[in-house]
Amino acid sequence: MDIHTVYKYICRFCLTVQVIWGLDEVKILNPPEEALPDHLLEVLYSCDEPATVQLDCVVSFETGTISTLLLRRWACVPGDTKIRAVKLNLPDWLVYRADGIVPDSHWVLSCILRASVRHSGYGDTVRAQHVAALEPKPYLSRRVKQHQLCIAWGTQMLQLTKQFFQKQCALEQETVHLLSSIYASTGERFGITKTLDPHRSEVLEYSRIRAISFPWCTFSIWLYVTGYCQEALCGIFHHIDSQNNYVTPALLLTNSGHLHIQMNGESVESSAFLSAFKVPLNEWCNLIVMLQGRTVTVGMVCLDKDQRTVISSDYMFRFTIILDDTEGYFVIGGGKYIRGVEGYFGPVVYHRNRILPGIMSDFYVPDIIQNSNLAGWLQTCHEFHLEMNTKISGHSLKVKQRTESGTCSHAFHKWMVKQRLPSNRQCEPWEAAAPHRRHAAKLAQLLVLKHGGRPVSLHALGRALYSLSLHKLGKASSAEEVSRALSLLLQAGCLADTRALHMSSVLYSAGLGTQKKPIKAWLLGLLGAQRDDRLALLHLGHLHQQGLQGQPVDPDLAYAYYANIAHQTTLDRHNPSPQQTTVEPIFLNNDEMLNIQTNENHHIFQWLKHQARKGVTEAEQAIARMLFWGQQGVTPNIQEAVRHYERGAVQWEDPVSMYDYGIVLLQGHGVKKDVSKGITFLKKAMDKGHVPAMNALAWYYEQFEKDYKQAVQLWEQADLLMCPEAALNLGVIYSQGLYPGKAANQYMAYKYYLKSAERGNIRGGILIADIWTTGMPGFVNRHPSDAVLWVKWAAEHNGYLGSILRKALDAYLKNDMFMSLLYYLMAAESGYAAAQFNVAYLCEQNSGGFLDPVYASDCMWRYYNLTIQSQNPNTYAFIRMGDLFYERRGNRQKNLFSAVQMYTQAALRSNPQGWYNLGLLAEEGYKLPLSTLTALGLSELYLADKDLLLVALYKRCRDSEDTDSFFPCSLALFNVYVHQTQMHYKAAIKFCTAVAVVAAPTVLLIVLGTFRRRFLSLH
Repeated sequence: MDIHTVYKYICRFCLTVQVIWGLDEVKILNPPEEALPDHLLEVLYSCDEPATVQLDCVVSFETGTISTLLLRRWACVPGDTKIRAVKLNLPDWLVYRADGIVPDSHWVLSCILRASVRHSGYGDTVRAQHVAALEPKPYLSRRVKQHQLCIAWGTQMLQLTKQFFQKQCALEQETVHLLSSIYASTGERFGITKTLDPHRSEVLEYSRIRAISFPWCTFSIWLYVTGYCQEALCGIFHHIDSQNNYVTPALLLTNSGHLHIQMNGESVESSAFLSAFKVPLNEWCNLIVMLQGRTVTVGMVCLDKDQRTVISSDYMFRFTIILDDTEGYFVIGGGKYIRGVEGYFGPVVYHRNRILPGIMSDFYVPDIIQNSNLAGWLQTCHEFHLEMNTKISGHSLKVKQRTESGTCSHAFHKWMVKQRLPSNRQCEPWEAAAPHRRHAAKLAQLLVLKHGGRPVSLHALGRALYSLSLHKLGKASSAEEVSRALSLLLQAGCLADTRALHMSSVLYSAGLGTQKKPIKAWLLGLLGAQRDDRLALLHLGHLHQQGLQGQPVDPDLAYAYYANIAHQTTLDRHNPSPQQTTVEPIFLNNDEMLNIQTNENHHIFQWLKHQARKGVTEAEQAIARMLFWGQQGVTPNIQEAVRHYERGAVQWEDPVSMYDYGIVLLQGHGVKKDVSKGITFLKKAMDKGHVPAMNALAWYYEQFEKDYKQAVQLWEQADLLMCPEAALNLGVIYSQGLYPGKAANQYMAYKYYLKSAERGNIRGGILIADIWTTGMPGFVNRHPSDAVLWVKWAAEHNGYLGSILRKALDAYLKNDMFMSLLYYLMAAESGYAAAQFNVAYLCEQNSGGFLDPVYASDCMWRYYNLTIQSQNPNTYAFIRMGDLFYERRGNRQKNLFSAVQMYTQAALRSNPQGWYNLGLLAEEGYKLPLSTLTALGLSELYLADKDLLLVALYKRCRDSEDTDSFFPCSLALFNVYVHQTQMHYKAAIKFCTAVAVVAAPTVLLIVLGTFRRRFLSLH
């Protein structure tokens, strides 16, 4: 080692010692909280030898890039500590709003001021530094810069040219697409709610206000009616004002098929007329309503195969029509006050300030209607119905003829049977069947024979086809065998079995055993939802909430579907049946939850029964709950559950069992209804301090005794004890004006509904969503996206969804991975997060290789990605998504930035694996972005030594609540400490060697001098 190298090491060591002992210092004394212009910044600094003080601004953007901007630089002279005031000149794009002169920028995530003392020897060495975080202001919250008045004209033009040509007018709602997809309407009180905002343009808004008393607009509504109204009127499109009155326009359908058109005038008078024509069944029709002052034009264009029918008529009102489209809300289909049309709604368009006189002549069918081929499917199904009815009638007639001939057989017939001569029977023409319909024809014959020649319904045939398809799927060992059962599922769906429609929709959507066909999957979902299938309603709500499979994001449309199944959920919970099971969010990677699953013959269930017989009330409650709701793998048995309720209430005098037994006696579930006996047990439970019993007794006083004072008193006591049902009931009392001595108060009702929903009451969540979807003028704003979340949450408690989840879990516990995947897919495509996770997990495990590796990989990507978008995602999904981004699979490239984002999300949710994986990436040399460290609360380590960052990451991994992570995280942390020790040991050896080399000549001279003096003294 030469002397120059030794000297360099000595210098570096000395610099390190200086940094450690703080010989150089710098500190920002008064950093601003946000990015401000011309802020006078004070910087304290000192140095032990000539250096430079540098002030930088480090900015990170949403694109992942980081920019370091040099703001100021000045010399540092050795001496005492000094304070320098400098004007903080931040770039205009960071401080001001872009205006053509001030340039625009990417979205800023973070901004850090950094002051440092630097020496120029052996590179630009940082001897000391200090950082301060500035809060970047959102673009629209920034101030507008006041430019100099005397800016050069040429410079201004050059700066404005590019932005000038890019400027656009604000998007206005002149042509409003109220519905851009197809909505399956069940004919109930559910529909799509829409509101409109005033124009932002003063000119357009002025024109709109003037047109309120002289409307000049066009409504275009596509409609496919499958059945006329069961009541006098049903809703197509109507407008409700803030006082809950019908206002212009109201387009309704009568039970005879005529249109009922109603308009509202200035003096709150209304008038209506009936159309001269009828809306035909099973045809797509475009209804057109044009308002021109007092004149209303109603037209209809219908499509029947290749034929087109055009009808139009005018009507003149005697009063001035009033239309304020920003008042209240519009409803497509059914609403609070009227049932909807039974059928399908296509695109609905509202031209706010235009009349389209040529709309019926320049007619075109929207792409969404053509691509769905809904009419074609229904027509094919109709033909299939006719064919199956013919076969059923024919087989029924043949069986009857055989029966009659058998009772009065003649001698020749007996001789034929005895001699067993061939009869040369010939098939009738109606017995012939296409190859893909032979199973359906054979089943029709078997069902007729089973019922002794009596005709069977098409729905029964559909159920039989569905059962046959499940039998074939149950024998499938791989996804390739699915296609054989798919045709049976489609035929069963065509015969009105909604379970088959949903299952076939799922297969096409997931591409399991067949080619992915999103449009056909959506069509099958529409058919199931229109027939009120719960899972199909969930599926379509999920599609339009997330904007999947090419469908537009439309929270109002999603709400219409979710509200339907949420309402059914409340009814289903009051009418339990063996077909329902409690929804349990069980994740397949959670061994603890899997181990407590049981059944009637399992040792856990038998042990609970033993404990219950000994008088352990908790075991009695658990047994009864499992049997009543079908929890933890136990088959629902309401009668047996009631016996356990009775024993807990009578024999053990348990207040919980008293309450449950009282409720089933009141409602007559699994036992004969006995109100007085039920009240007796509820009173006993309340006397023992059971809060739900207090709520139930209040309900009894309100419903049976009409004693509102006593009911309210009990509900208010229960509400103070955080009872969700009590808050709900108080809300209903306020809403209906039944609170003693108080008038109806909808806002007070809203507050109690919200309290009930936040405590977990399903009906409270539905009522809150109902208010948020329309708003409460003057009190509550409209929140359609939040309303969707509430009804989705309520809908996902449906017992029929729980039944599918239970079948999936039972199949998994029996190692039937294919059927488990199929059932979990049915729930996953309905948007249930736990099922989405389990589908991805099954694809990841791929036990026995039952899935094609390419399909399994795509399945993991899709369903783990869907899982992390849910409200409370499983953190393991973030870890696996991070791993997928880190690995290079198929055509997908390695994406470390996205992997870091996934691991960061897992770490922020207290998953130690996220911290550990971030540490591994840092060890591999990947520099974690400043935005990531800021989110983790480690922004101060962005410019620090890598070992310091690793120590921080692994410490957080080690100190997490997960005990399983302690050992691996501790080992990783120990490895970092060992590495630090090795580095310091090597540096110490090099330093000692350098000192020895430098000091050896001096020591030698001293020794030689000493010997020389001694030698001279001796002589």
